[in-house]
Amino acid sequence: MKKQVEDWILLADKDLYAAEIIINDDYPLTNIVAFHCQQTIEKYFKAFLIEKNIPLIKTHDLIKLNGMIKEIGDLGIDERKLIIINEVYLDSRYPGEFGLMADKGHKTSSKKTNSFNKHFNNLTHNKIDQQKTA
Repeated sequence: MKKQVEDWILLADKDLYAAEIIINDDYPLTNIVAFHCQQTIEKYFKAFLIEKNIPLIKTHDLIKLNGMIKEIGDLGIDERKLIIINEVYLDSRYPGEFGLMADKGHKTSSKKTNSFNKHFNNLTHNKIDQQKTA
């Protein structure tokens, strides 16, 4: 595995770990969990693309990154969930008319998103490991 891929995976794993810690806190920080969940997936996507020698583009758009991956092979990611996570990412980052996700009542949604991240983590690690042995 390339050093740069290892670096991206390490950062993604740290975002996932942060989301897991924050989601169990009594203080509602669901917008921060949403941010870390989106960042986890984005970084795993970028690690996968680098491992496959695909040049990265500057984007946070999970749909766009998944589209780049689909050009070389499908990871079997549920794009409906990516659309939701993309929207939650924007809502978690900007206040007022741009969104800023309210914390009340969103802990369940954040836990579902974090669960998807864990599944995604395993899938991505397995695909990159398969390439190493191929």
